[in-house]
Amino acid sequence: MGKHLRMNNLRVGVVGAGAFGRNHVRVLSRMAGVELVAIVDSDVARAQQLATEHGGQAFATLNTMPNVDAAVVATPTISHEDVATRLLNAGVDVLVEKPIADTAAAGERMARLADEKGRILQVGHLERFNPAVIALQKALTIPLFFEIHRLSIFTPRSLDIDVVLDLMIHDLDLVLSLTEAEPEEIRAAGISVLSNKVDIANVRLSFASGCIANLTASRVSVEQVRKMRVFQPGAYISLDYQRQDATRFSVGPPPEPGSLPKIGFEQLKVDRVEPLESELLAFCEAVRQRTRPRVDGWQGARALRLAEAILDKIKEHAEIVAATIRSRH
Repeated sequence: MGKHLRMNNLRVGVVGAGAFGRNHVRVLSRMAGVELVAIVDSDVARAQQLATEHGGQAFATLNTMPNVDAAVVATPTISHEDVATRLLNAGVDVLVEKPIADTAAAGERMARLADEKGRILQVGHLERFNPAVIALQKALTIPLFFEIHRLSIFTPRSLDIDVVLDLMIHDLDLVLSLTEAEPEEIRAAGISVLSNKVDIANVRLSFASGCIANLTASRVSVEQVRKMRVFQPGAYISLDYQRQDATRFSVGPPPEPGSLPKIGFEQLKVDRVEPLESELLAFCEAVRQRTRPRVDGWQGARALRLAEAILDKIKEHAEIVAATIRSRH
């Protein structure tokens, strides 16, 4: 797996041939300047099926994978640190799916190793590459209040982690990025519905600036919703991640003395693209140019540390609820 960067033809491998890995393979196989050389999965038949469809060769283990310049890690979260560490130590640049690891401490170890080895480590927080989010960033002034809903229909996927790590972590990363601050106070509640993990959660984050973020994530909804509203002085912006659109509503001065304020709205300019393609293009560019990725290992670990703090608060809340129920019986 040794590193030998080819500026004109980036040799890339994908580790993990599940749902996420399949999408990475699909996009990488059609990217100019990229050669998809390896698809690695313990289920080699699944890897072979992908290789047949999109090119490259299938391998059962990292040990048998040929030399690559860069790799995507799309294995189960619990194995991220082990796989990424082996790749980084072998001189390979890495894009690891979110969450960066199963613990923030593990994510920080990965980020530190990447820095020590002079390697690129990017984390797959896909919403950072959503064109509606990019349009929002350009229109943002002083964020005062976030209202975010991320609801999904139940599927057996990702039941090894709580909904906070599975879904909400996208929005936690965005709030940290947009506020450029850490929350001072966390309030959270969550319950298990169809799995033994937290399936629905509500979180309230308070920042020193006075900004409040209210987030709800559910994987037991009857519909899929991906929306964010951001309130700022004189305006608010409504964003739909799925539709890739954003609308700004603003309050202007009264057109004449004694009249009502002028309410206006406009669609923000959004250049619609597939976020995964943008993410992989940015990763390959960082590899070629040796520049820091948009979402590096430290940012991935920061979002995960906040998610862990939220899960601790959910546990505290659950204990309070359980004690209340016991006392009333």
